[in-house]
Amino acid sequence: MEFFIISMLNGLSYGLLLFMLSSGLTLIFSMMGVLNFAHASFYMLGAYVGYSVSTVVGFWPALIIAPIVVGGLGALFERLFLRKVHKFGHVPELLITFGLSYVIFELVQLIWGRIALEFRPPEILRGPAFTLINHSVDGLSVLWGAAPEKMCMAADATIRLVCSPFPATRGFMMLIALVMLVSVWLLLTRTRIGLVIQAALTHPEAVESLGHNVPAVFMMVFGAGAGLAGLAGVIGGSTFLTEPAMAATVGSVIFVVVVVGGMGSLSGAFLASVLIGVIQTFAVAFDYSLGTLVTQLGLTLSPAVMGNTLIKLTLSQVAPILPYLFLVLILIFRPKGLLGTRGD
Repeated sequence: MEFFIISMLNGLSYGLLLFMLSSGLTLIFSMMGVLNFAHASFYMLGAYVGYSVSTVVGFWPALIIAPIVVGGLGALFERLFLRKVHKFGHVPELLITFGLSYVIFELVQLIWGRIALEFRPPEILRGPAFTLINHSVDGLSVLWGAAPEKMCMAADATIRLVCSPFPATRGFMMLIALVMLVSVWLLLTRTRIGLVIQAALTHPEAVESLGHNVPAVFMMVFGAGAGLAGLAGVIGGSTFLTEPAMAATVGSVIFVVVVVGGMGSLSGAFLASVLIGVIQTFAVAFDYSLGTLVTQLGLTLSPAVMGNTLIKLTLSQVAPILPYLFLVLILIFRPKGLLGTRGD
């Protein structure tokens, strides 16, 4: 039972990290119609800026400063470059953001180097948030923080005792992602700024005639989306690894999330992120092959069949393919995504 709970929480935490990334991309696309290929690069940039700031003023100020810096750079890019090509359609927008991703990648390597950095979280987040204790006699119990070593040692050899800690960094990641979801939803649906932002996409002339600066609104939206990616970068970089390849690691997956959830749908991105995170985590956790499953069911296959490479493939080996398989199925049976409504 403790294995299922910990695996589920790990899947949810990874899925919520994907949501933190995809929410900014979804915001930019739903409000501006721009599919930002450099979004994962802003995530990487947030991790590196957060690392540099944390070495000077600490982690908690870096958690605020880094997203602001990345958001400012994103707004500056929209003002100076993206706005120039916006009138020419989607292809130039894709190409210029694609080029920006390589520029950021090379600049990161020039400034911080090619070697992974040790971006450590603050002391309060370095231990486990809680520990699940599964006792064969007393059952399942929860202990906040780390369990003492003696508590995880069974006095009797006949007693099964398992302690499963859940990292505080992952718990903090989940909390920030949920706060982000509620904040962005409230901003877009319950504030005047949100209504202006949504109206500026579908009726820019009407919004401009009411006295609102539509280009400034778009610049603010792009900067906010980049800032959300920067925030995810600070948390993801301190939880996992801060390295130049971190953008490529999640870059393709977040596009899968956005398409599966529905282009421009924030709730769809949340649902798709959680589904993909949980599916991939359990695929890694249940490391079974088809051959192992057949053997456990008591069936017998010929040596030639058991020696086949496909039979030997384990779930953990095919786990990286699962999001893209999910994407293909969604595009076949529901092209607009799980909760998508856009037709373009």
